[in-house]
Amino acid sequence: MAASTIHAEVDVKSGAEKFWVSMRDSTILFPKIFPELYKSIEVLEGDGKCPGSVRLINYAEGSPLVKVSKEKIDNVDEGKKEVSYSIIDGDLLKYYKNFNGTISVIPKGEGSLVKWSCGFEKASDEVPDPHIIKDFAIENFKDLDSFLLKA
Repeated sequence: MAASTIHAEVDVKSGAEKFWVSMRDSTILFPKIFPELYKSIEVLEGDGKCPGSVRLINYAEGSPLVKVSKEKIDNVDEGKKEVSYSIIDGDLLKYYKNFNGTISVIPKGEGSLVKWSCGFEKASDEVPDPHIIKDFAIENFKDLDSFLLKA
């Protein structure tokens, strides 16, 4: 199976710096503000933000595909507001031999453009492209934006 990539872009009203800082604080923030999506995010290694950090994500009951995921932060560029990560264990690896993602937050007017991409290799031909993961990421970005605009 060949490696593939999918992309998403979301315009948000929150400023890039505020959105970026909140994304970086997702370990603490997401289970608090999205309990319907995340049971917990636990830092297993590092500080949960720097390269080499490993986080264990436990998703809420309604999660359709993935209940548990362990991810490693591969790279962070604070200047570009970009983070890349790899899934190193968990349910997603039942469907994909490898899965990695990149999130970047780009200033755009008073708001921001959030770009998400993932690279993946299917475990078999029957496995669909991870559009359900892409949709989940898009909803997270929109929901975070709504939260920040109310805060």
